[in-house]
Amino acid sequence: MAGRRVLVAWCPDWPVLSAMAEAQVPPSRPAAVLSGNQVSACNDAARADKVRRGMRRRDAQSRCPDLHILAGNPEREARDFEPVLACLEELSPGIAALRPGLAALRSPARYYGGEREAAAVISEKLVGMGIWDCRFGIADDLFTAEQAARAAEQQDSAVVPPGGSAAFLARLDVRVLDDPETTDPLRRLGIRTLGDLASLPSVDVLARFGASGARLHRLARGGDTDRLRVRQPPPDLVCQVDFEPPLASVESVVFSVRRTAEQFVHQIGSRNLVCTRVLVEAESEGRITSSRLWVHARWFRASDLLDRVHWQLSTTGDRQVGPISCVRFVPEAVEADVVHADGLWGNADASQVERGVARVQALLGFESVVQPVLQGGRSPALVRPTCLGVNALSACVPATSRGRAASRRPHRPGCFPNRCRPRCSTAMAVPRQSPSAACSPASRHVSVPAPPAGTPHRGRRSLPGPVLGPSRRPGGSQMPDLSPASSWSASTDTHGC
Repeated sequence: MAGRRVLVAWCPDWPVLSAMAEAQVPPSRPAAVLSGNQVSACNDAARADKVRRGMRRRDAQSRCPDLHILAGNPEREARDFEPVLACLEELSPGIAALRPGLAALRSPARYYGGEREAAAVISEKLVGMGIWDCRFGIADDLFTAEQAARAAEQQDSAVVPPGGSAAFLARLDVRVLDDPETTDPLRRLGIRTLGDLASLPSVDVLARFGASGARLHRLARGGDTDRLRVRQPPPDLVCQVDFEPPLASVESVVFSVRRTAEQFVHQIGSRNLVCTRVLVEAESEGRITSSRLWVHARWFRASDLLDRVHWQLSTTGDRQVGPISCVRFVPEAVEADVVHADGLWGNADASQVERGVARVQALLGFESVVQPVLQGGRSPALVRPTCLGVNALSACVPATSRGRAASRRPHRPGCFPNRCRPRCSTAMAVPRQSPSAACSPASRHVSVPAPPAGTPHRGRRSLPGPVLGPSRRPGGSQMPDLSPASSWSASTDTHGC
């Protein structure tokens, strides 16, 4: 058991300390960090006025009118906690960052002569960094070590003896499990401590609360089996080359640094990264005589680095660089290579795509350039072609280009563009016939005079709905006149009926 002991380092109220340092708030002032209009963390001064986690903002301010409200920022908290992790890695490798303010590692008791001695060394290092409130817990498993750290005093440690995790956890409240969906029903059932939960049969807990309840039951018994997810230290991507004897010619330096530049680009590319900002340093006689930060629009290749070295050493101004004994490449900014990867159709911007589409439309017609659009129904996978108009290109066309395209095709609000107007159906149109143009089945012309005004029209075709007179097509041509006087017609047979 001694080789598997876990040491947890806890810095209480870390989100509040990080936010107060950024906002330059005095440490003695009560402060709280809000998340979703609820208190997520507060310092000792706020807790003295009975401000607690989970309390709403209005209730917290009513209890402590001088409470300083701060906004939470997980990225800032993790960034401020990074020096603490680096300090712990110097003392013992294999650090597991649980969250900002809480870290775990394998207890280095054998190296420092004991578990309390190891915690004292780590506490001294953290206090030297300005972190006064740090606490440590040592136990057989991670969960028990964390609870021991919370029970320790400031700059002190709490050590749970080997095999004593269940006895140490038995007196703790079940709410330390931080799972309200399970702990609230347990408290209503009268199970208020971890000892009460550990005394229940594991089969009954699994049947009642499922897998999550069974996991909490194992934690209450001191049988946490979660392994430490130790973080990998950041790789050392700095590359340098030493020259013995020093080189006085710029061309000789550039030629000799070629392999180092290729190694620098290769080791970054092997991690699926690219370097967009690099610091090039040149040393002469043990001191840095030339240092310059270079930025690339995309990423640095080996040839780009060689050009920067040549430019930097050739344009030193009035300074005398002297013979170069060392050249160093320091990556200042690396990004994922997928961010700078070439697109499927190259790296042309949206304006070039718009001009290409407009040119094809000018050659083939507006309706000839279409794009596939998913449609609903029984087969959602089927697509239908749709005209690639101004609205379809709005996502990839700049605002100025959309303005110019719209000015070339002006139209009234609510109307269709000239080339997108729908074709009106003429299925209900009745051909216009002159009153004297009616023919009988025997091809005998019959003269039928027009009925006088006010006479009921017998034998005419009736159309559904009201007829309001002649109308025009959207293109300007006149539609067939469907008024009663113009659409009246009659036909007779050979008997004149």
